[in-house]
Amino acid sequence: MTTRTPARPFADPAPADRLERAAAALTVHGFTVEILDDLAAARSRVAELIPPGAAVFTAASETLRLSGIEQDVNAGETYEAIRPQVLALDRATGADRIRKLLASPDVAVGSVAAVTETGSLVIASGSGSQLPAYAGGAARAIWVVGAQKIVPDLETALRRVEEHCLPLETARTMAAHGWPSAVNRLLVLNAEFVPGRGTVLLLRKAVGF
Repeated sequence: MTTRTPARPFADPAPADRLERAAAALTVHGFTVEILDDLAAARSRVAELIPPGAAVFTAASETLRLSGIEQDVNAGETYEAIRPQVLALDRATGADRIRKLLASPDVAVGSVAAVTETGSLVIASGSGSQLPAYAGGAARAIWVVGAQKIVPDLETALRRVEEHCLPLETARTMAAHGWPSAVNRLLVLNAEFVPGRGTVLLLRKAVGF
């Protein structure tokens, strides 16, 4: 029995033509898209996009961690950072407050597991904590996405989640928490109907999972 392999490894950055194809398709579907060179450019652009004083939720993301965006939002005083507030609350007695904080921030910032060349964003989650904000609860969402996450279609995107992202995320959660990750929830965003709400910053380089 033979095993089908992707045309290119899921860790390799997509070439410029595929990046531009995905950007064009996302734009047609109502997303605001910018193609940037690297993490430094993304970090600067995110700082420009988020107004001072906004309530900002940063989803768990290697891309945000490596770029410094996570630190910029959560350790500074420019924004009302949601994540530190959530971490300070008791998971049992503060469950309702946590749920409301995560579901409707002014701005949600994170990444995705895959972007299809047909113009969809695919997000996988173990807890689902970031999904309400991404899906529409946040007034604005910003996704920073490495070029290795570009895939031809939804079928390939789901294979990328299972074959590439899940093992890497499991290694991270095992080291940090002692338990494996799981794809318990999937969100597919096929279009954004509110003009200017969803911004995708596509990087020319591979970054994150």
